[in-house]
Amino acid sequence: MTDLDIDKLADLLLAAYTEGPVPPLTESHPGLTVEDAYRVQLRQAELRLRGGAGIAGFKVGLTSAAMRQQLGVHEPDYGHLFTDMVYGADTPIPVDGFLQPRAEPEIALVLGSPLAGPLVSVTDLLSATAYALPAIEIIDSRIADWRIGLADTVADNASSAGLVLGGTPTPVSGLDLSLLGCVFRQNGRILATGAGAAVLGSPLRAACWLANTLLARGAELAAGHVILTGSITAATPVRAGDSVTATIDRLGSVTALFD
Repeated sequence: MTDLDIDKLADLLLAAYTEGPVPPLTESHPGLTVEDAYRVQLRQAELRLRGGAGIAGFKVGLTSAAMRQQLGVHEPDYGHLFTDMVYGADTPIPVDGFLQPRAEPEIALVLGSPLAGPLVSVTDLLSATAYALPAIEIIDSRIADWRIGLADTVADNASSAGLVLGGTPTPVSGLDLSLLGCVFRQNGRILATGAGAAVLGSPLRAACWLANTLLARGAELAAGHVILTGSITAATPVRAGDSVTATIDRLGSVTALFD
């Protein structure tokens, strides 16, 4: 695809929040590759940064084996987390700022020092991580009816639209994040349970994949950046009046309220 096509697709997705969801890009542009899609994502990131947003961190998507199998891929994807995507816990979040929002529970890692390549190991990641937090990611799709293929979701910033972080930092030293259990509730009712092992076997493995993939692409992972390591359970649609709570062993709870 040409650079002009990339610009047009980026503009199309950026306009979706005011003009409504668009058909799958893989239908309207059947030649769209995953590399093209990352170029679309990066072009949108450049425009958002130019508009005043900052980088809060990055997310890992497609950490579920079932979801990767559904899309016919063998590795996760990633998206940008911008500063204007961060919402306060227990603070009403306007749902009219989204199109088709869903919420999912995650373990977030916050870096205390930068990560540098060429190859990041689990030991490197642990050394650079200041603490972990329970988190809720708000995913959304600018693709109509969530009819996404891999290139669609990659271009759409890995379907990431917001995040809510818990308020009690927990050092990761001595914690086996894969064994931490999670209870996910919506409006007080238990929706699902799971453990950190649902995320590529371990949230640390997911974070290492992210770090090495980003660094290979020339991106920066800086002190203070948040890494969302992937959903522990299935996502749930949310509407005005809903509350969702993720309770994760040793890390505590975080609640997102929707208004």
